[in-house]
Parts: sequence; C-alpha cells; structure tokens
Amino acid sequence: MNGEKDFFNYLLKSGKEEKQRLLKASEISLMLDTYDDIFSDFDPRPFSNRSLSDDFLVEAKHATREKSSGQIELKFLIRKEKRDTQIETTIKKRLHEHFRKHFTQTQEEISSIINKGYLMIFLGIVIMVGTAIVTFNKINIFTNHLLIILLEPAGWFTFWTGLDQIFYETKRVKPDADFYEKMMNVEIEFIPY
Repeated sequence: MNGEKDFFNYLLKSGKEEKQRLLKASEISLMLDTYDDIFSDFDPRPFSNRSLSDDFLVEAKHATREKSSGQIELKFLIRKEKRDTQIETTIKKRLHEHFRKHFTQTQEEISSIINKGYLMIFLGIVIMVGTAIVTFNKINIFTNHLLIILLEPAGWFTFWTGLDQIFYETKRVKPDADFYEKMMNVEIEFIPY
C-alpha cells in the first residue's frame, strides 16, 4: 500500500516537473483546460470565425513585450485526452488571420493619423499666411485686429495639433501595431501533457 502511494506521488511530481520544463522552454506558454479558453465565451460561432478572448490577448501582449525581436513561439499546453489535431489546425489558421487583420488595421490607423497630422500642419500654415496678409491690409483697422486676434491662435493651434498627431497620437497605437506584427507570423504549437 505504501509503495503504491509513493509511486503515485512520484508520477505527480514528475508530471509537474515536465509541465514546468515545457513552460520555460518557449516564449509564450499558456495552459488550456479546453480550446474554448482561447476564444470569447460570448461568441457561439465555430472556432474558424470566433472572436478571441480578451484574457488571451492581454496575456499574449504582456508576454510579447518582453520579446524585442526574433521569432515568437506560442505554445498551448493541453491534456492529451482533450487534443484534436483538426481543431488545432483551425485554431492556428484563425489566430494567424486575426493577427494579420489587426496588424493591417493598426497600420491603416497610424497612416490615417499621420495624414490627418500633415493636413492640420498645412492648414495651420495656410491660416498663419492668411493672418500675415491681413496684417498688411490697412483697409479697416478694427476688422484687421479682429481677424488677427481670431486667426493667429487658430493657425498656431492647428499647426501644433498636427504635430501632436504625428509625434504623440501615433505612439498610442504603436504598441498594438508592434504586438500584431510580432504575432502575425507566430509559430503556434499545441503540446500535450
């Protein structure tokens, strides 16, 4: 009886050590109870169309911040008896589609922000040039002063807001773009335990 207990404890201990070894061996290792853990609980569609879980994305983003360059490996640990290679193939395809789609969207968002910034800089310069022209026009002194008071701050505000868009607003989106770029070609593997 005592020998059986010792043997059972040995198996449990070696199983835990094997899990720890697998977790340390890759960049991003996540343990799954079921394949549903990767996807949103509120989305009843099949895995091929289903939305990804916010918890999964947060964990993946957190793990990729540590990795600055190189190929990232995403390893899912799942019980042997729950594995289904056909489902795993579908999930891999879905994950790659998701990351590619969102990378494209973040790139388009950054491009849009930069274009908006350049347009605002151009409009700011046009307004400032208009202010300079009004300054030299001496037809009606009251109207000139009023236009200068209105146009000069508007020109500077528009100009600096455009610069803010280009240099700071793009930094808000950049971490997401970097994450999706890293994950776009991630190597995904399902490992039984």
